[in-house]
Amino acid sequence: MISINNLSFHFGSRPMYDDANLHIRPKDKIGLIGLNGTGKSTLLRIIVGEYKPDSGSIQMSKETTIGFLNQDLLSYQTHESILSVAMQAFEEAIYLQAEIDKVLVEFENNFHDNLVEKLANLQERFEALGGYTMQAEAEAILEGLGFTTEELQQPLASFSGGWRMRVMLAKILLQKPSLLLLDEPTNHLDLPSIKWLETYLERFEGAVIIVSHDREFLDRTTNITVEVSGAKLNVYAGNYSFYLEEKVMRNEIQKGAYENQQAHIRQTERFIERFKAKATKAKQAQSRMKQLERLERIEDVAPESAKVNFSFKFSVQPGRHIFRLEHMSKAFGNKVIFRDTNVHIERGDKIALVGANGKGKSTLLRIIAGTEPIQGKRELGHNVIMSFYAQHQLESLNVDNEILQELQQAGSKKTEVELRTLLGSFLFTSDDVFKKIKVLSGGEKSRVALAKTLISEANFLMLDEPTNHLDMQSVNILIQALEQYEGTFVIISHDRYFVENVATKIWYIEDYQLKEYPGTYHEYEAFQEKREKEAKLQATVAPAPKKEEPKPARNNSEFNQLSNQLKQANKKLSELEKNVQRLEEELAKYETELADPKVYGNVSLLQETSKKFESVQKELEKANSQWEEQMMEVEELEGKLN
Repeated sequence: MISINNLSFHFGSRPMYDDANLHIRPKDKIGLIGLNGTGKSTLLRIIVGEYKPDSGSIQMSKETTIGFLNQDLLSYQTHESILSVAMQAFEEAIYLQAEIDKVLVEFENNFHDNLVEKLANLQERFEALGGYTMQAEAEAILEGLGFTTEELQQPLASFSGGWRMRVMLAKILLQKPSLLLLDEPTNHLDLPSIKWLETYLERFEGAVIIVSHDREFLDRTTNITVEVSGAKLNVYAGNYSFYLEEKVMRNEIQKGAYENQQAHIRQTERFIERFKAKATKAKQAQSRMKQLERLERIEDVAPESAKVNFSFKFSVQPGRHIFRLEHMSKAFGNKVIFRDTNVHIERGDKIALVGANGKGKSTLLRIIAGTEPIQGKRELGHNVIMSFYAQHQLESLNVDNEILQELQQAGSKKTEVELRTLLGSFLFTSDDVFKKIKVLSGGEKSRVALAKTLISEANFLMLDEPTNHLDMQSVNILIQALEQYEGTFVIISHDRYFVENVATKIWYIEDYQLKEYPGTYHEYEAFQEKREKEAKLQATVAPAPKKEEPKPARNNSEFNQLSNQLKQANKKLSELEKNVQRLEEELAKYETELADPKVYGNVSLLQETSKKFESVQKELEKANSQWEEQMMEVEELEGKLN
């Protein structure tokens, strides 16, 4: 499908790819992984032709079509409805619909053979493109990605960037390209939408390349892992979990080969040093020197993950009760978020708040932080020191500060050695700590803001989507930090691996109430799946018949009157049914005639038959309406009699 051969690409003097190779087959599901800055998104842009390689080639079959979801799409703005934007995917079908409408208008004044043939061809192509089902398909995908039916007609411009990105994803999926390139598709999705996308990609018949830091998502959607490392593309024949196991084996082999080669080099160097001055051995020494020069050096295995070597202590120990909300209600206008709910957090709780976007997760954190007004009682526990991390905290960083300065000014009273140790854990080593905040990437700023949060000596942390913009190595560092943290925390995250490894309680919002599951995320998931199965099973079982209340006695005169009315109504209903049946048979006869070559080959006969068909069709519509009205009258009379 696509063949990448001997690819080299540089940003300035920095080599992103050097003689890299990759072959993509029609049904490959590839997870593209690597540290931030290694060139994953760059490779996608090279494939679509936005960037030109310095050398090498990308060969692509003519039939290959590409759909590319990238962060640039966030800037797309329009006042068209989100349904209209998604349906732009059906460009040819929409054009054909307009052409069909033009032909039908032309039929009113100009009915000739060429026009009939043109209409037939247009309709055939329109049907082949799925024109008759395109709106239903667009609605299904948008609703799968979290939009309500009512929101489909709202303008794209009225939605936030994350929701606009979902619309662009829907449009790309509706295009059904032969190759999907998805750059961080889960960044703007909540858990229900992530699960929906996983199911969609499992069934997708084309090839997919996914850049993602969500390891569980990669495990469920990919069957090949390509690691960008050392300016090369290293292929592993399995999902992310397979890659982790295989990587350990490859590293062991590489480490052994490296050590053997180093031993050989040292032995050769000793021979050269010993005999280069001796006339009888000088020729051999020269030969050995040339061999060393030609030797292709094996690189040592680089350390894969940083370890957190920092103690997250706080000076003030809080009381047993960290936080309490009683009979709390919250609404924005007519939109109710919480209704008479209670919240209780105890010392040592490790809580993850999960669920769909729009349910009130971030609102709850703001309520706990005291920045959101509520109805009800809010109580912070004794000696509780709170620290709140959210994406807007990145904006509070002083862009003119160096990284180390920023942490020194956080007021933690920690020494420079302690701060540099912490920054080393967050992948800021040696002179990196003197970089200005303004030159950092989004992910690097996130790591600085998280480090500031963790050294604040707060004994109660609230973290809203802390893993956004972090690569897998940084997520692992954050997991280690929270495992060592002795305080209490509440986190919001859609990263299931992260939640599974840090939380011992799961909060979720249901029926305007905060509910708690006392266990890990995977246990909670199993609990919810069991609930859903039970609910479906219950829905299939017919409810027990209700005991009817005794009805008041009815006199004979009233009963006889209702009986006569029902008899007359049923008689009329029967006549209407016969009329509907007669018209349906007549319409079917004209449909058969219109399909007859003798008719559609004769213009005057075709016009005459078409007029009769349309006349009967209108008559049938009217007859059906009359039948429905009469049926309602019959049911009403039956209800009165019973």
